[in-house]
Amino acid sequence: MRTALTRARLLALALVVTGVTGVMALSATAATSKSVVKVTKSATLHTSILVNRQGRTLYSLSAETHGRFICTDKVCLSLWKPLVVSRGTKPAGAPKLATIKRPDGRLQVTYRGLPLYSFAEDTKAGDTKGNGFKDVGTWRVAAIGKAAAAPPPTGGYGGYGG
Repeated sequence: MRTALTRARLLALALVVTGVTGVMALSATAATSKSVVKVTKSATLHTSILVNRQGRTLYSLSAETHGRFICTDKVCLSLWKPLVVSRGTKPAGAPKLATIKRPDGRLQVTYRGLPLYSFAEDTKAGDTKGNGFKDVGTWRVAAIGKAAAAPPPTGGYGGYGG
């Protein structure tokens, strides 16, 4: 991050010296990159997956596409914790990361356009208990390359609130 800031300052200085205007806006709005996810190999899924800084598995909901949010009420958010970053942060740590503004105004990290969440019932690094959870869509582990396979049916969770 220090190198990126130094480069931005050098660019701003070079633009000032050459007489280019609007330099302050450029350096003031430069996003900082922050590693918010890691890629790790899942022993249970036998594929590379995304995890947060604490090593907890990250998931996306199949129905949350094209900027449409499903997980917005207290019940859903008690199980699924959005991976959020502060304004001006460019998420790093894996390819195809970006952010999207949630209905509550926070910036949520996305992978391949899908918002990322951790699952409250994953109690330790490596847990993938939320994979295959079904309600208004299906929750899947954020896997590198292809979607994580659904686990075999075990009776399910029956959705929220129940």
